[in-house]
Amino acid sequence: MALLGSRAELEADEDVFEDALETISISSHSDMATSSLHFASCDTQQAPRQRGASTVSRECLSILHEIQKNKLQQEFFYEFEGGVKLGSGAFNLMLSLLPARIIRLLEFIGFSGNRELGLLQLREGASGRSMRSALCCLTILAFHTYISLILGTGEVNVAEAERLLAPFLQQFPNGSLVLFYHARIELLKGNLEEAQEVFQKCISVQEEWKQFHHLCYWELMWINVFQQNWMQAYYYSDLLCKESKWSKATYVFLKAAILSMLPEEDVVATNENVVTLFRQVDSLKQRIAGKSIPTEKFAVRKARRYSASLPAPVKLILPALEMMYVWNGFSIVSKRKDLSENLLVTVEKAEAALQSQNFNSFSVDDECLVKLLKGCCLKNLQRPLQAELCYNHVVESEKLLKYDHYLVPFTLFELASLYKSQGEIDKAIKFLETARNNYKDYSLESRLHFRIQAALHLWRKPSSD
Repeated sequence: MALLGSRAELEADEDVFEDALETISISSHSDMATSSLHFASCDTQQAPRQRGASTVSRECLSILHEIQKNKLQQEFFYEFEGGVKLGSGAFNLMLSLLPARIIRLLEFIGFSGNRELGLLQLREGASGRSMRSALCCLTILAFHTYISLILGTGEVNVAEAERLLAPFLQQFPNGSLVLFYHARIELLKGNLEEAQEVFQKCISVQEEWKQFHHLCYWELMWINVFQQNWMQAYYYSDLLCKESKWSKATYVFLKAAILSMLPEEDVVATNENVVTLFRQVDSLKQRIAGKSIPTEKFAVRKARRYSASLPAPVKLILPALEMMYVWNGFSIVSKRKDLSENLLVTVEKAEAALQSQNFNSFSVDDECLVKLLKGCCLKNLQRPLQAELCYNHVVESEKLLKYDHYLVPFTLFELASLYKSQGEIDKAIKFLETARNNYKDYSLESRLHFRIQAALHLWRKPSSD
């Protein structure tokens, strides 16, 4: 293709790029951790389009640089510029999130991703005049309010998110998408009560898009988990089980996990049977694009303690708080001392109960889980020495663990985060590399590798992200 072409040719190239970019995005929609494996696999159907997106991205940027010289004479310049900034920025940002080993593989076959460049291009697109400027804003908002938390360290650029959302909030005060991001920002700031009100308003302003209600139910469920309002958390988990089709296994597991936190008499009042719910989880798991959803695999493994093949169910310890940890909920709770203190009380009660129970094959695993959760609470309460003792207990128990082998690498990540907060960057990076290089084939491995990649990116050099 010539460097410069007609308007139709430019639009066609841009459409090819956006179509390929959309293919990548849709393929990863159901679970962010699954997306890395799906993208990295480069299966025969998707790989040509993904490589095509990368190639067209570079070509579109070359065209953009050329026509910038005469942009005032090009009536379609700003629309073309907006499309290129959105496509190239999102592509760079998505690729930069992948773990180092996958990035090296993708670079070998012609892909590359640069986070700073991706964010810069999206910011330029967001400040432009094209109809895609809003999409650039929404992409940055998604990165700051979701991706940085779930697949990152929890260090979120809330200030930029608020600044980008402000004009939309003023222009569309009752827009469901705008309200949703507004609620997410309030949640990330630790304003759980305000977030709860906005999520409920987000549900009430529209009835057509039920799937959007499900996103709000998910958020409201977690807010109530953070607050330990278990009956309300159960209410929203039950709504998800009944209405949403995304991951029935995850929803049922979460519902059973939340019920496990309630006194027995309250569980009876719900007419639910916790053991039955846990036993349903395995039959509800699914595969998307030929791959299992990591959180479903995790839920299935944990639910095996209630298998009918066992002489008797072996009760999970703090399963709702364990899932809260998996979804990086402790990063949100860290903004609230009162919630962290309440969670610590709950964890210490479970710790005391464990010590009075008879020893079984799950005892060491349960003890280490409690120590990990306790360490997270103590870290949030600015008690680093006690937190470090809890984390070290988990690491020292590595050879005694029988089932939950994921606890050690995740604990190493928490130790790295603790050392980083104390200014010991080199020590923190050493622990990250140990967690990344010395462990494999454990639950949620890809999710941890995403977080390690994000941490290394942030901690190795100053960044304006």
